[in-house]
Amino acid sequence: MIRTGNEYRESIRDGRQVWINGEKVDDVTTHPMFKPIVDVRARIYDLAHEEATQKVMTYADETTGELNAIANRLPKTQQDWADKRGAVDLVQREAGGVVTRVGDETIGEMWSLFDGQDVLNEVDPRFSENIRRHIAKSITADPFHVSANTDPKGDRSKAPQDQDPDMLLHVVRETDNGIVVRGAKYETAAAYSNQAFTKPTIANWGNSELSDYAVGFVMDMGTPGLKFISRNGFAGKGPSDDYPLSNRVDEVESLVVFDDVEIPWEDVLFYQHTKAAAFIRSTLHRYSAFPFVQRTLHLADLMIGAALWNVKQTGLEKQQAVQEKLAQLACYREGINAHLTAAIANAETSPGGLLMPNQSLLYAGRVTALSQLPAMMHIARELCGGQICITPDAATFSDPDVSPWLEKFYSVNDNWVSEDRRKLLAFARDLLNSDYAGHRLTFQLFAQSPPFAQLGAVYRNFDFDGPLGLVKASAGLSDKILTGTL
Repeated sequence: MIRTGNEYRESIRDGRQVWINGEKVDDVTTHPMFKPIVDVRARIYDLAHEEATQKVMTYADETTGELNAIANRLPKTQQDWADKRGAVDLVQREAGGVVTRVGDETIGEMWSLFDGQDVLNEVDPRFSENIRRHIAKSITADPFHVSANTDPKGDRSKAPQDQDPDMLLHVVRETDNGIVVRGAKYETAAAYSNQAFTKPTIANWGNSELSDYAVGFVMDMGTPGLKFISRNGFAGKGPSDDYPLSNRVDEVESLVVFDDVEIPWEDVLFYQHTKAAAFIRSTLHRYSAFPFVQRTLHLADLMIGAALWNVKQTGLEKQQAVQEKLAQLACYREGINAHLTAAIANAETSPGGLLMPNQSLLYAGRVTALSQLPAMMHIARELCGGQICITPDAATFSDPDVSPWLEKFYSVNDNWVSEDRRKLLAFARDLLNSDYAGHRLTFQLFAQSPPFAQLGAVYRNFDFDGPLGLVKASAGLSDKILTGTL
């Protein structure tokens, strides 16, 4: 059953320990660096209740008739993916910027576990049962579900066991009720989420079959012993008139410290089994890469819109050189769109019977979107021009002593007056040239995995047999060469 925004807010007022900007936070729903993004998350819940948007955000359960969030629905048809895509588009338009933790990206990582139940059954049949129960719960209880993925790096030349053992998350002991874990993870939105799929470290788990570092579980974010140490937020650091994106859609990351936290057995998804850990790491983004790449599509739209409005307001949109740059941005955008569309048009049946996006096309689309992003931001910055870094702030535009001069020099004609130009330049600055813009760029490049790992995913999922067979036939090569090929 879908929740309301206020029900979500109340659910995270659970006494959790959160620090940001050198202070302990009493209530993340009201703190100025968390409140804007908490309100966006609450707004997503409310969209599922409002008549104008309910049909886009929800679906009716075939058995009970209850409305559930479309983001959490197990994907079984191409229409399911079309519906999910429509819901994400609605949320991004409503937010007025890029929001990553909409809900569908991180829950998709759980669907990879659904596909791996045979692997989990090898460890313990309880773990397969646990994943099915948690997926059902995510559909009906509608929690704000995130992940806990990235590790503190430590000394990456050493195995976890050969350095401070608590540097990476691991099990320290078992109890009658479950396991006790210690270590840390980084996660976006952790401080204001309900639960997280906490995944095994990326590092070497050791050579043995059993490893205390090969563990995965669902974490209730209100559990005693958790500590959320957050990076300084962008919201509130500057006026919203000057930094509209920073103050609206900044999603705060936290170092989540597990200080001997007990995980009940019913929440453990696998434990001490390196094969299960390796399977999860290799299939983690099988579904979640789709909405992640869709976010980059929305970012491309924002860049195109900001750049095109900026050239329009100065009358440059008819110049061939300008049109060429706009066409480059359009090709980038449509390249992302084509990969998303084709990944669903050529979708594949997963090992668990779900419909997963075509893996080769999806991962190639992710590389296309992220590897070209810095260059596309540079083109958009060129089209917006140098005024995004030299325009005075809104307070100065309102100062009676200087406002007449700013109105004179920032007005172009009767259609483009100084206030609209100031708003456009402020938006473009926050999108392309602010601290938030730099953070967004780095986040996009590394949020799911570093660039080399993204290319590794393409390598593992691309069908090399086709090109090999083509060249073998065209060159007239003998069958002797088949030994040792891919």
